[in-house]
Amino acid sequence: MDFRLEFTPRPFQQTINHQQQLLLIGSCFTENIGSKLRHLKFSVLENPNGILFNPISIVQSLHSYIENKQYTEADLFYQNECWNSWQHHSRFSHPDKAACLQMINESQQAAHHTLKTAGWLMITVGSAFVYERLGAAAGGLGEGNDSKMVVANCHKIPTDKFNKRLLSPVEIVDAFSIVLEEIFVFNPDVKIIFTISPVRHLRDGFVENNRSKATLIQAVHQLTANHQQLFYFPAYELVIDDLRDYRFYAEDLVHPNYAATNYVWEKFIATCIDENAQQLIKEINTINVAKNHKAFNPLSLAHGKFLQSNLQKVIALKSHHSYLNLHEEFIHFGGIKPA
Repeated sequence: MDFRLEFTPRPFQQTINHQQQLLLIGSCFTENIGSKLRHLKFSVLENPNGILFNPISIVQSLHSYIENKQYTEADLFYQNECWNSWQHHSRFSHPDKAACLQMINESQQAAHHTLKTAGWLMITVGSAFVYERLGAAAGGLGEGNDSKMVVANCHKIPTDKFNKRLLSPVEIVDAFSIVLEEIFVFNPDVKIIFTISPVRHLRDGFVENNRSKATLIQAVHQLTANHQQLFYFPAYELVIDDLRDYRFYAEDLVHPNYAATNYVWEKFIATCIDENAQQLIKEINTINVAKNHKAFNPLSLAHGKFLQSNLQKVIALKSHHSYLNLHEEFIHFGGIKPA
């Protein structure tokens, strides 16, 4: 007797390989996938604005990357003893204004250059709810008194300074349609993967969370229909409809746990990663396991042979795949660091 139905997504007709750059943007689930890709030596830039949940903030950030916007003091506001940006996660906040701007603008430069040359852009939307700053009611908090400005992060400002509302599918489709046209002019060869985060936004309420996810699902599928450069990876469905059990969530019962994330990752590899790259992943994983090995006696002859054996594996892998960054592994196994 089967107690659950396994869902196996169809492999993409175009797939990711190690020679392509990837830009990942969106919710915290993006960072889970990004860290795994980076661990396996893919060239990844993730969340240049920090974690973003709503589609409008994601669209605004993409616009800013294309135009290579450089932020100024006028874009910042001071709150909770830090300088902050309405368009950035609190990881960019800093007590020093110059340091805050430097972090933001360096990240903008990296995003601009990566998007220009990226083979893939992965967009993960998390919530269709937006928080709009109430202009003059939040006076003194940067960027003039723009009314109805959607913020990426509320930075612990009291909720009465914002208007919270649910976007419509039409608003989401219209906003993304404009920026997608700009992206394909800026980088005609980029392919785009949309995903919907399986993280449950229960602070909005159970009913409201489901309305939000349904809105995102409708909008994203309308965007990806009949476009050869747009793809949909069903991360949300894999957790909600395939695993569909609280044992696959962390203690907060909101975020997918390690087992769930790994399950989605295995499906991502089978669906989105090139077959040759999948074989290369196995070789890289072997080196990663050896790198994480803790020697019982680091000075023993056996450990010396272990290091030398894996150093040769790194050298051989690099000789066949020159585009891989294996410098850290080369040094770890005893390679001589260049002067």
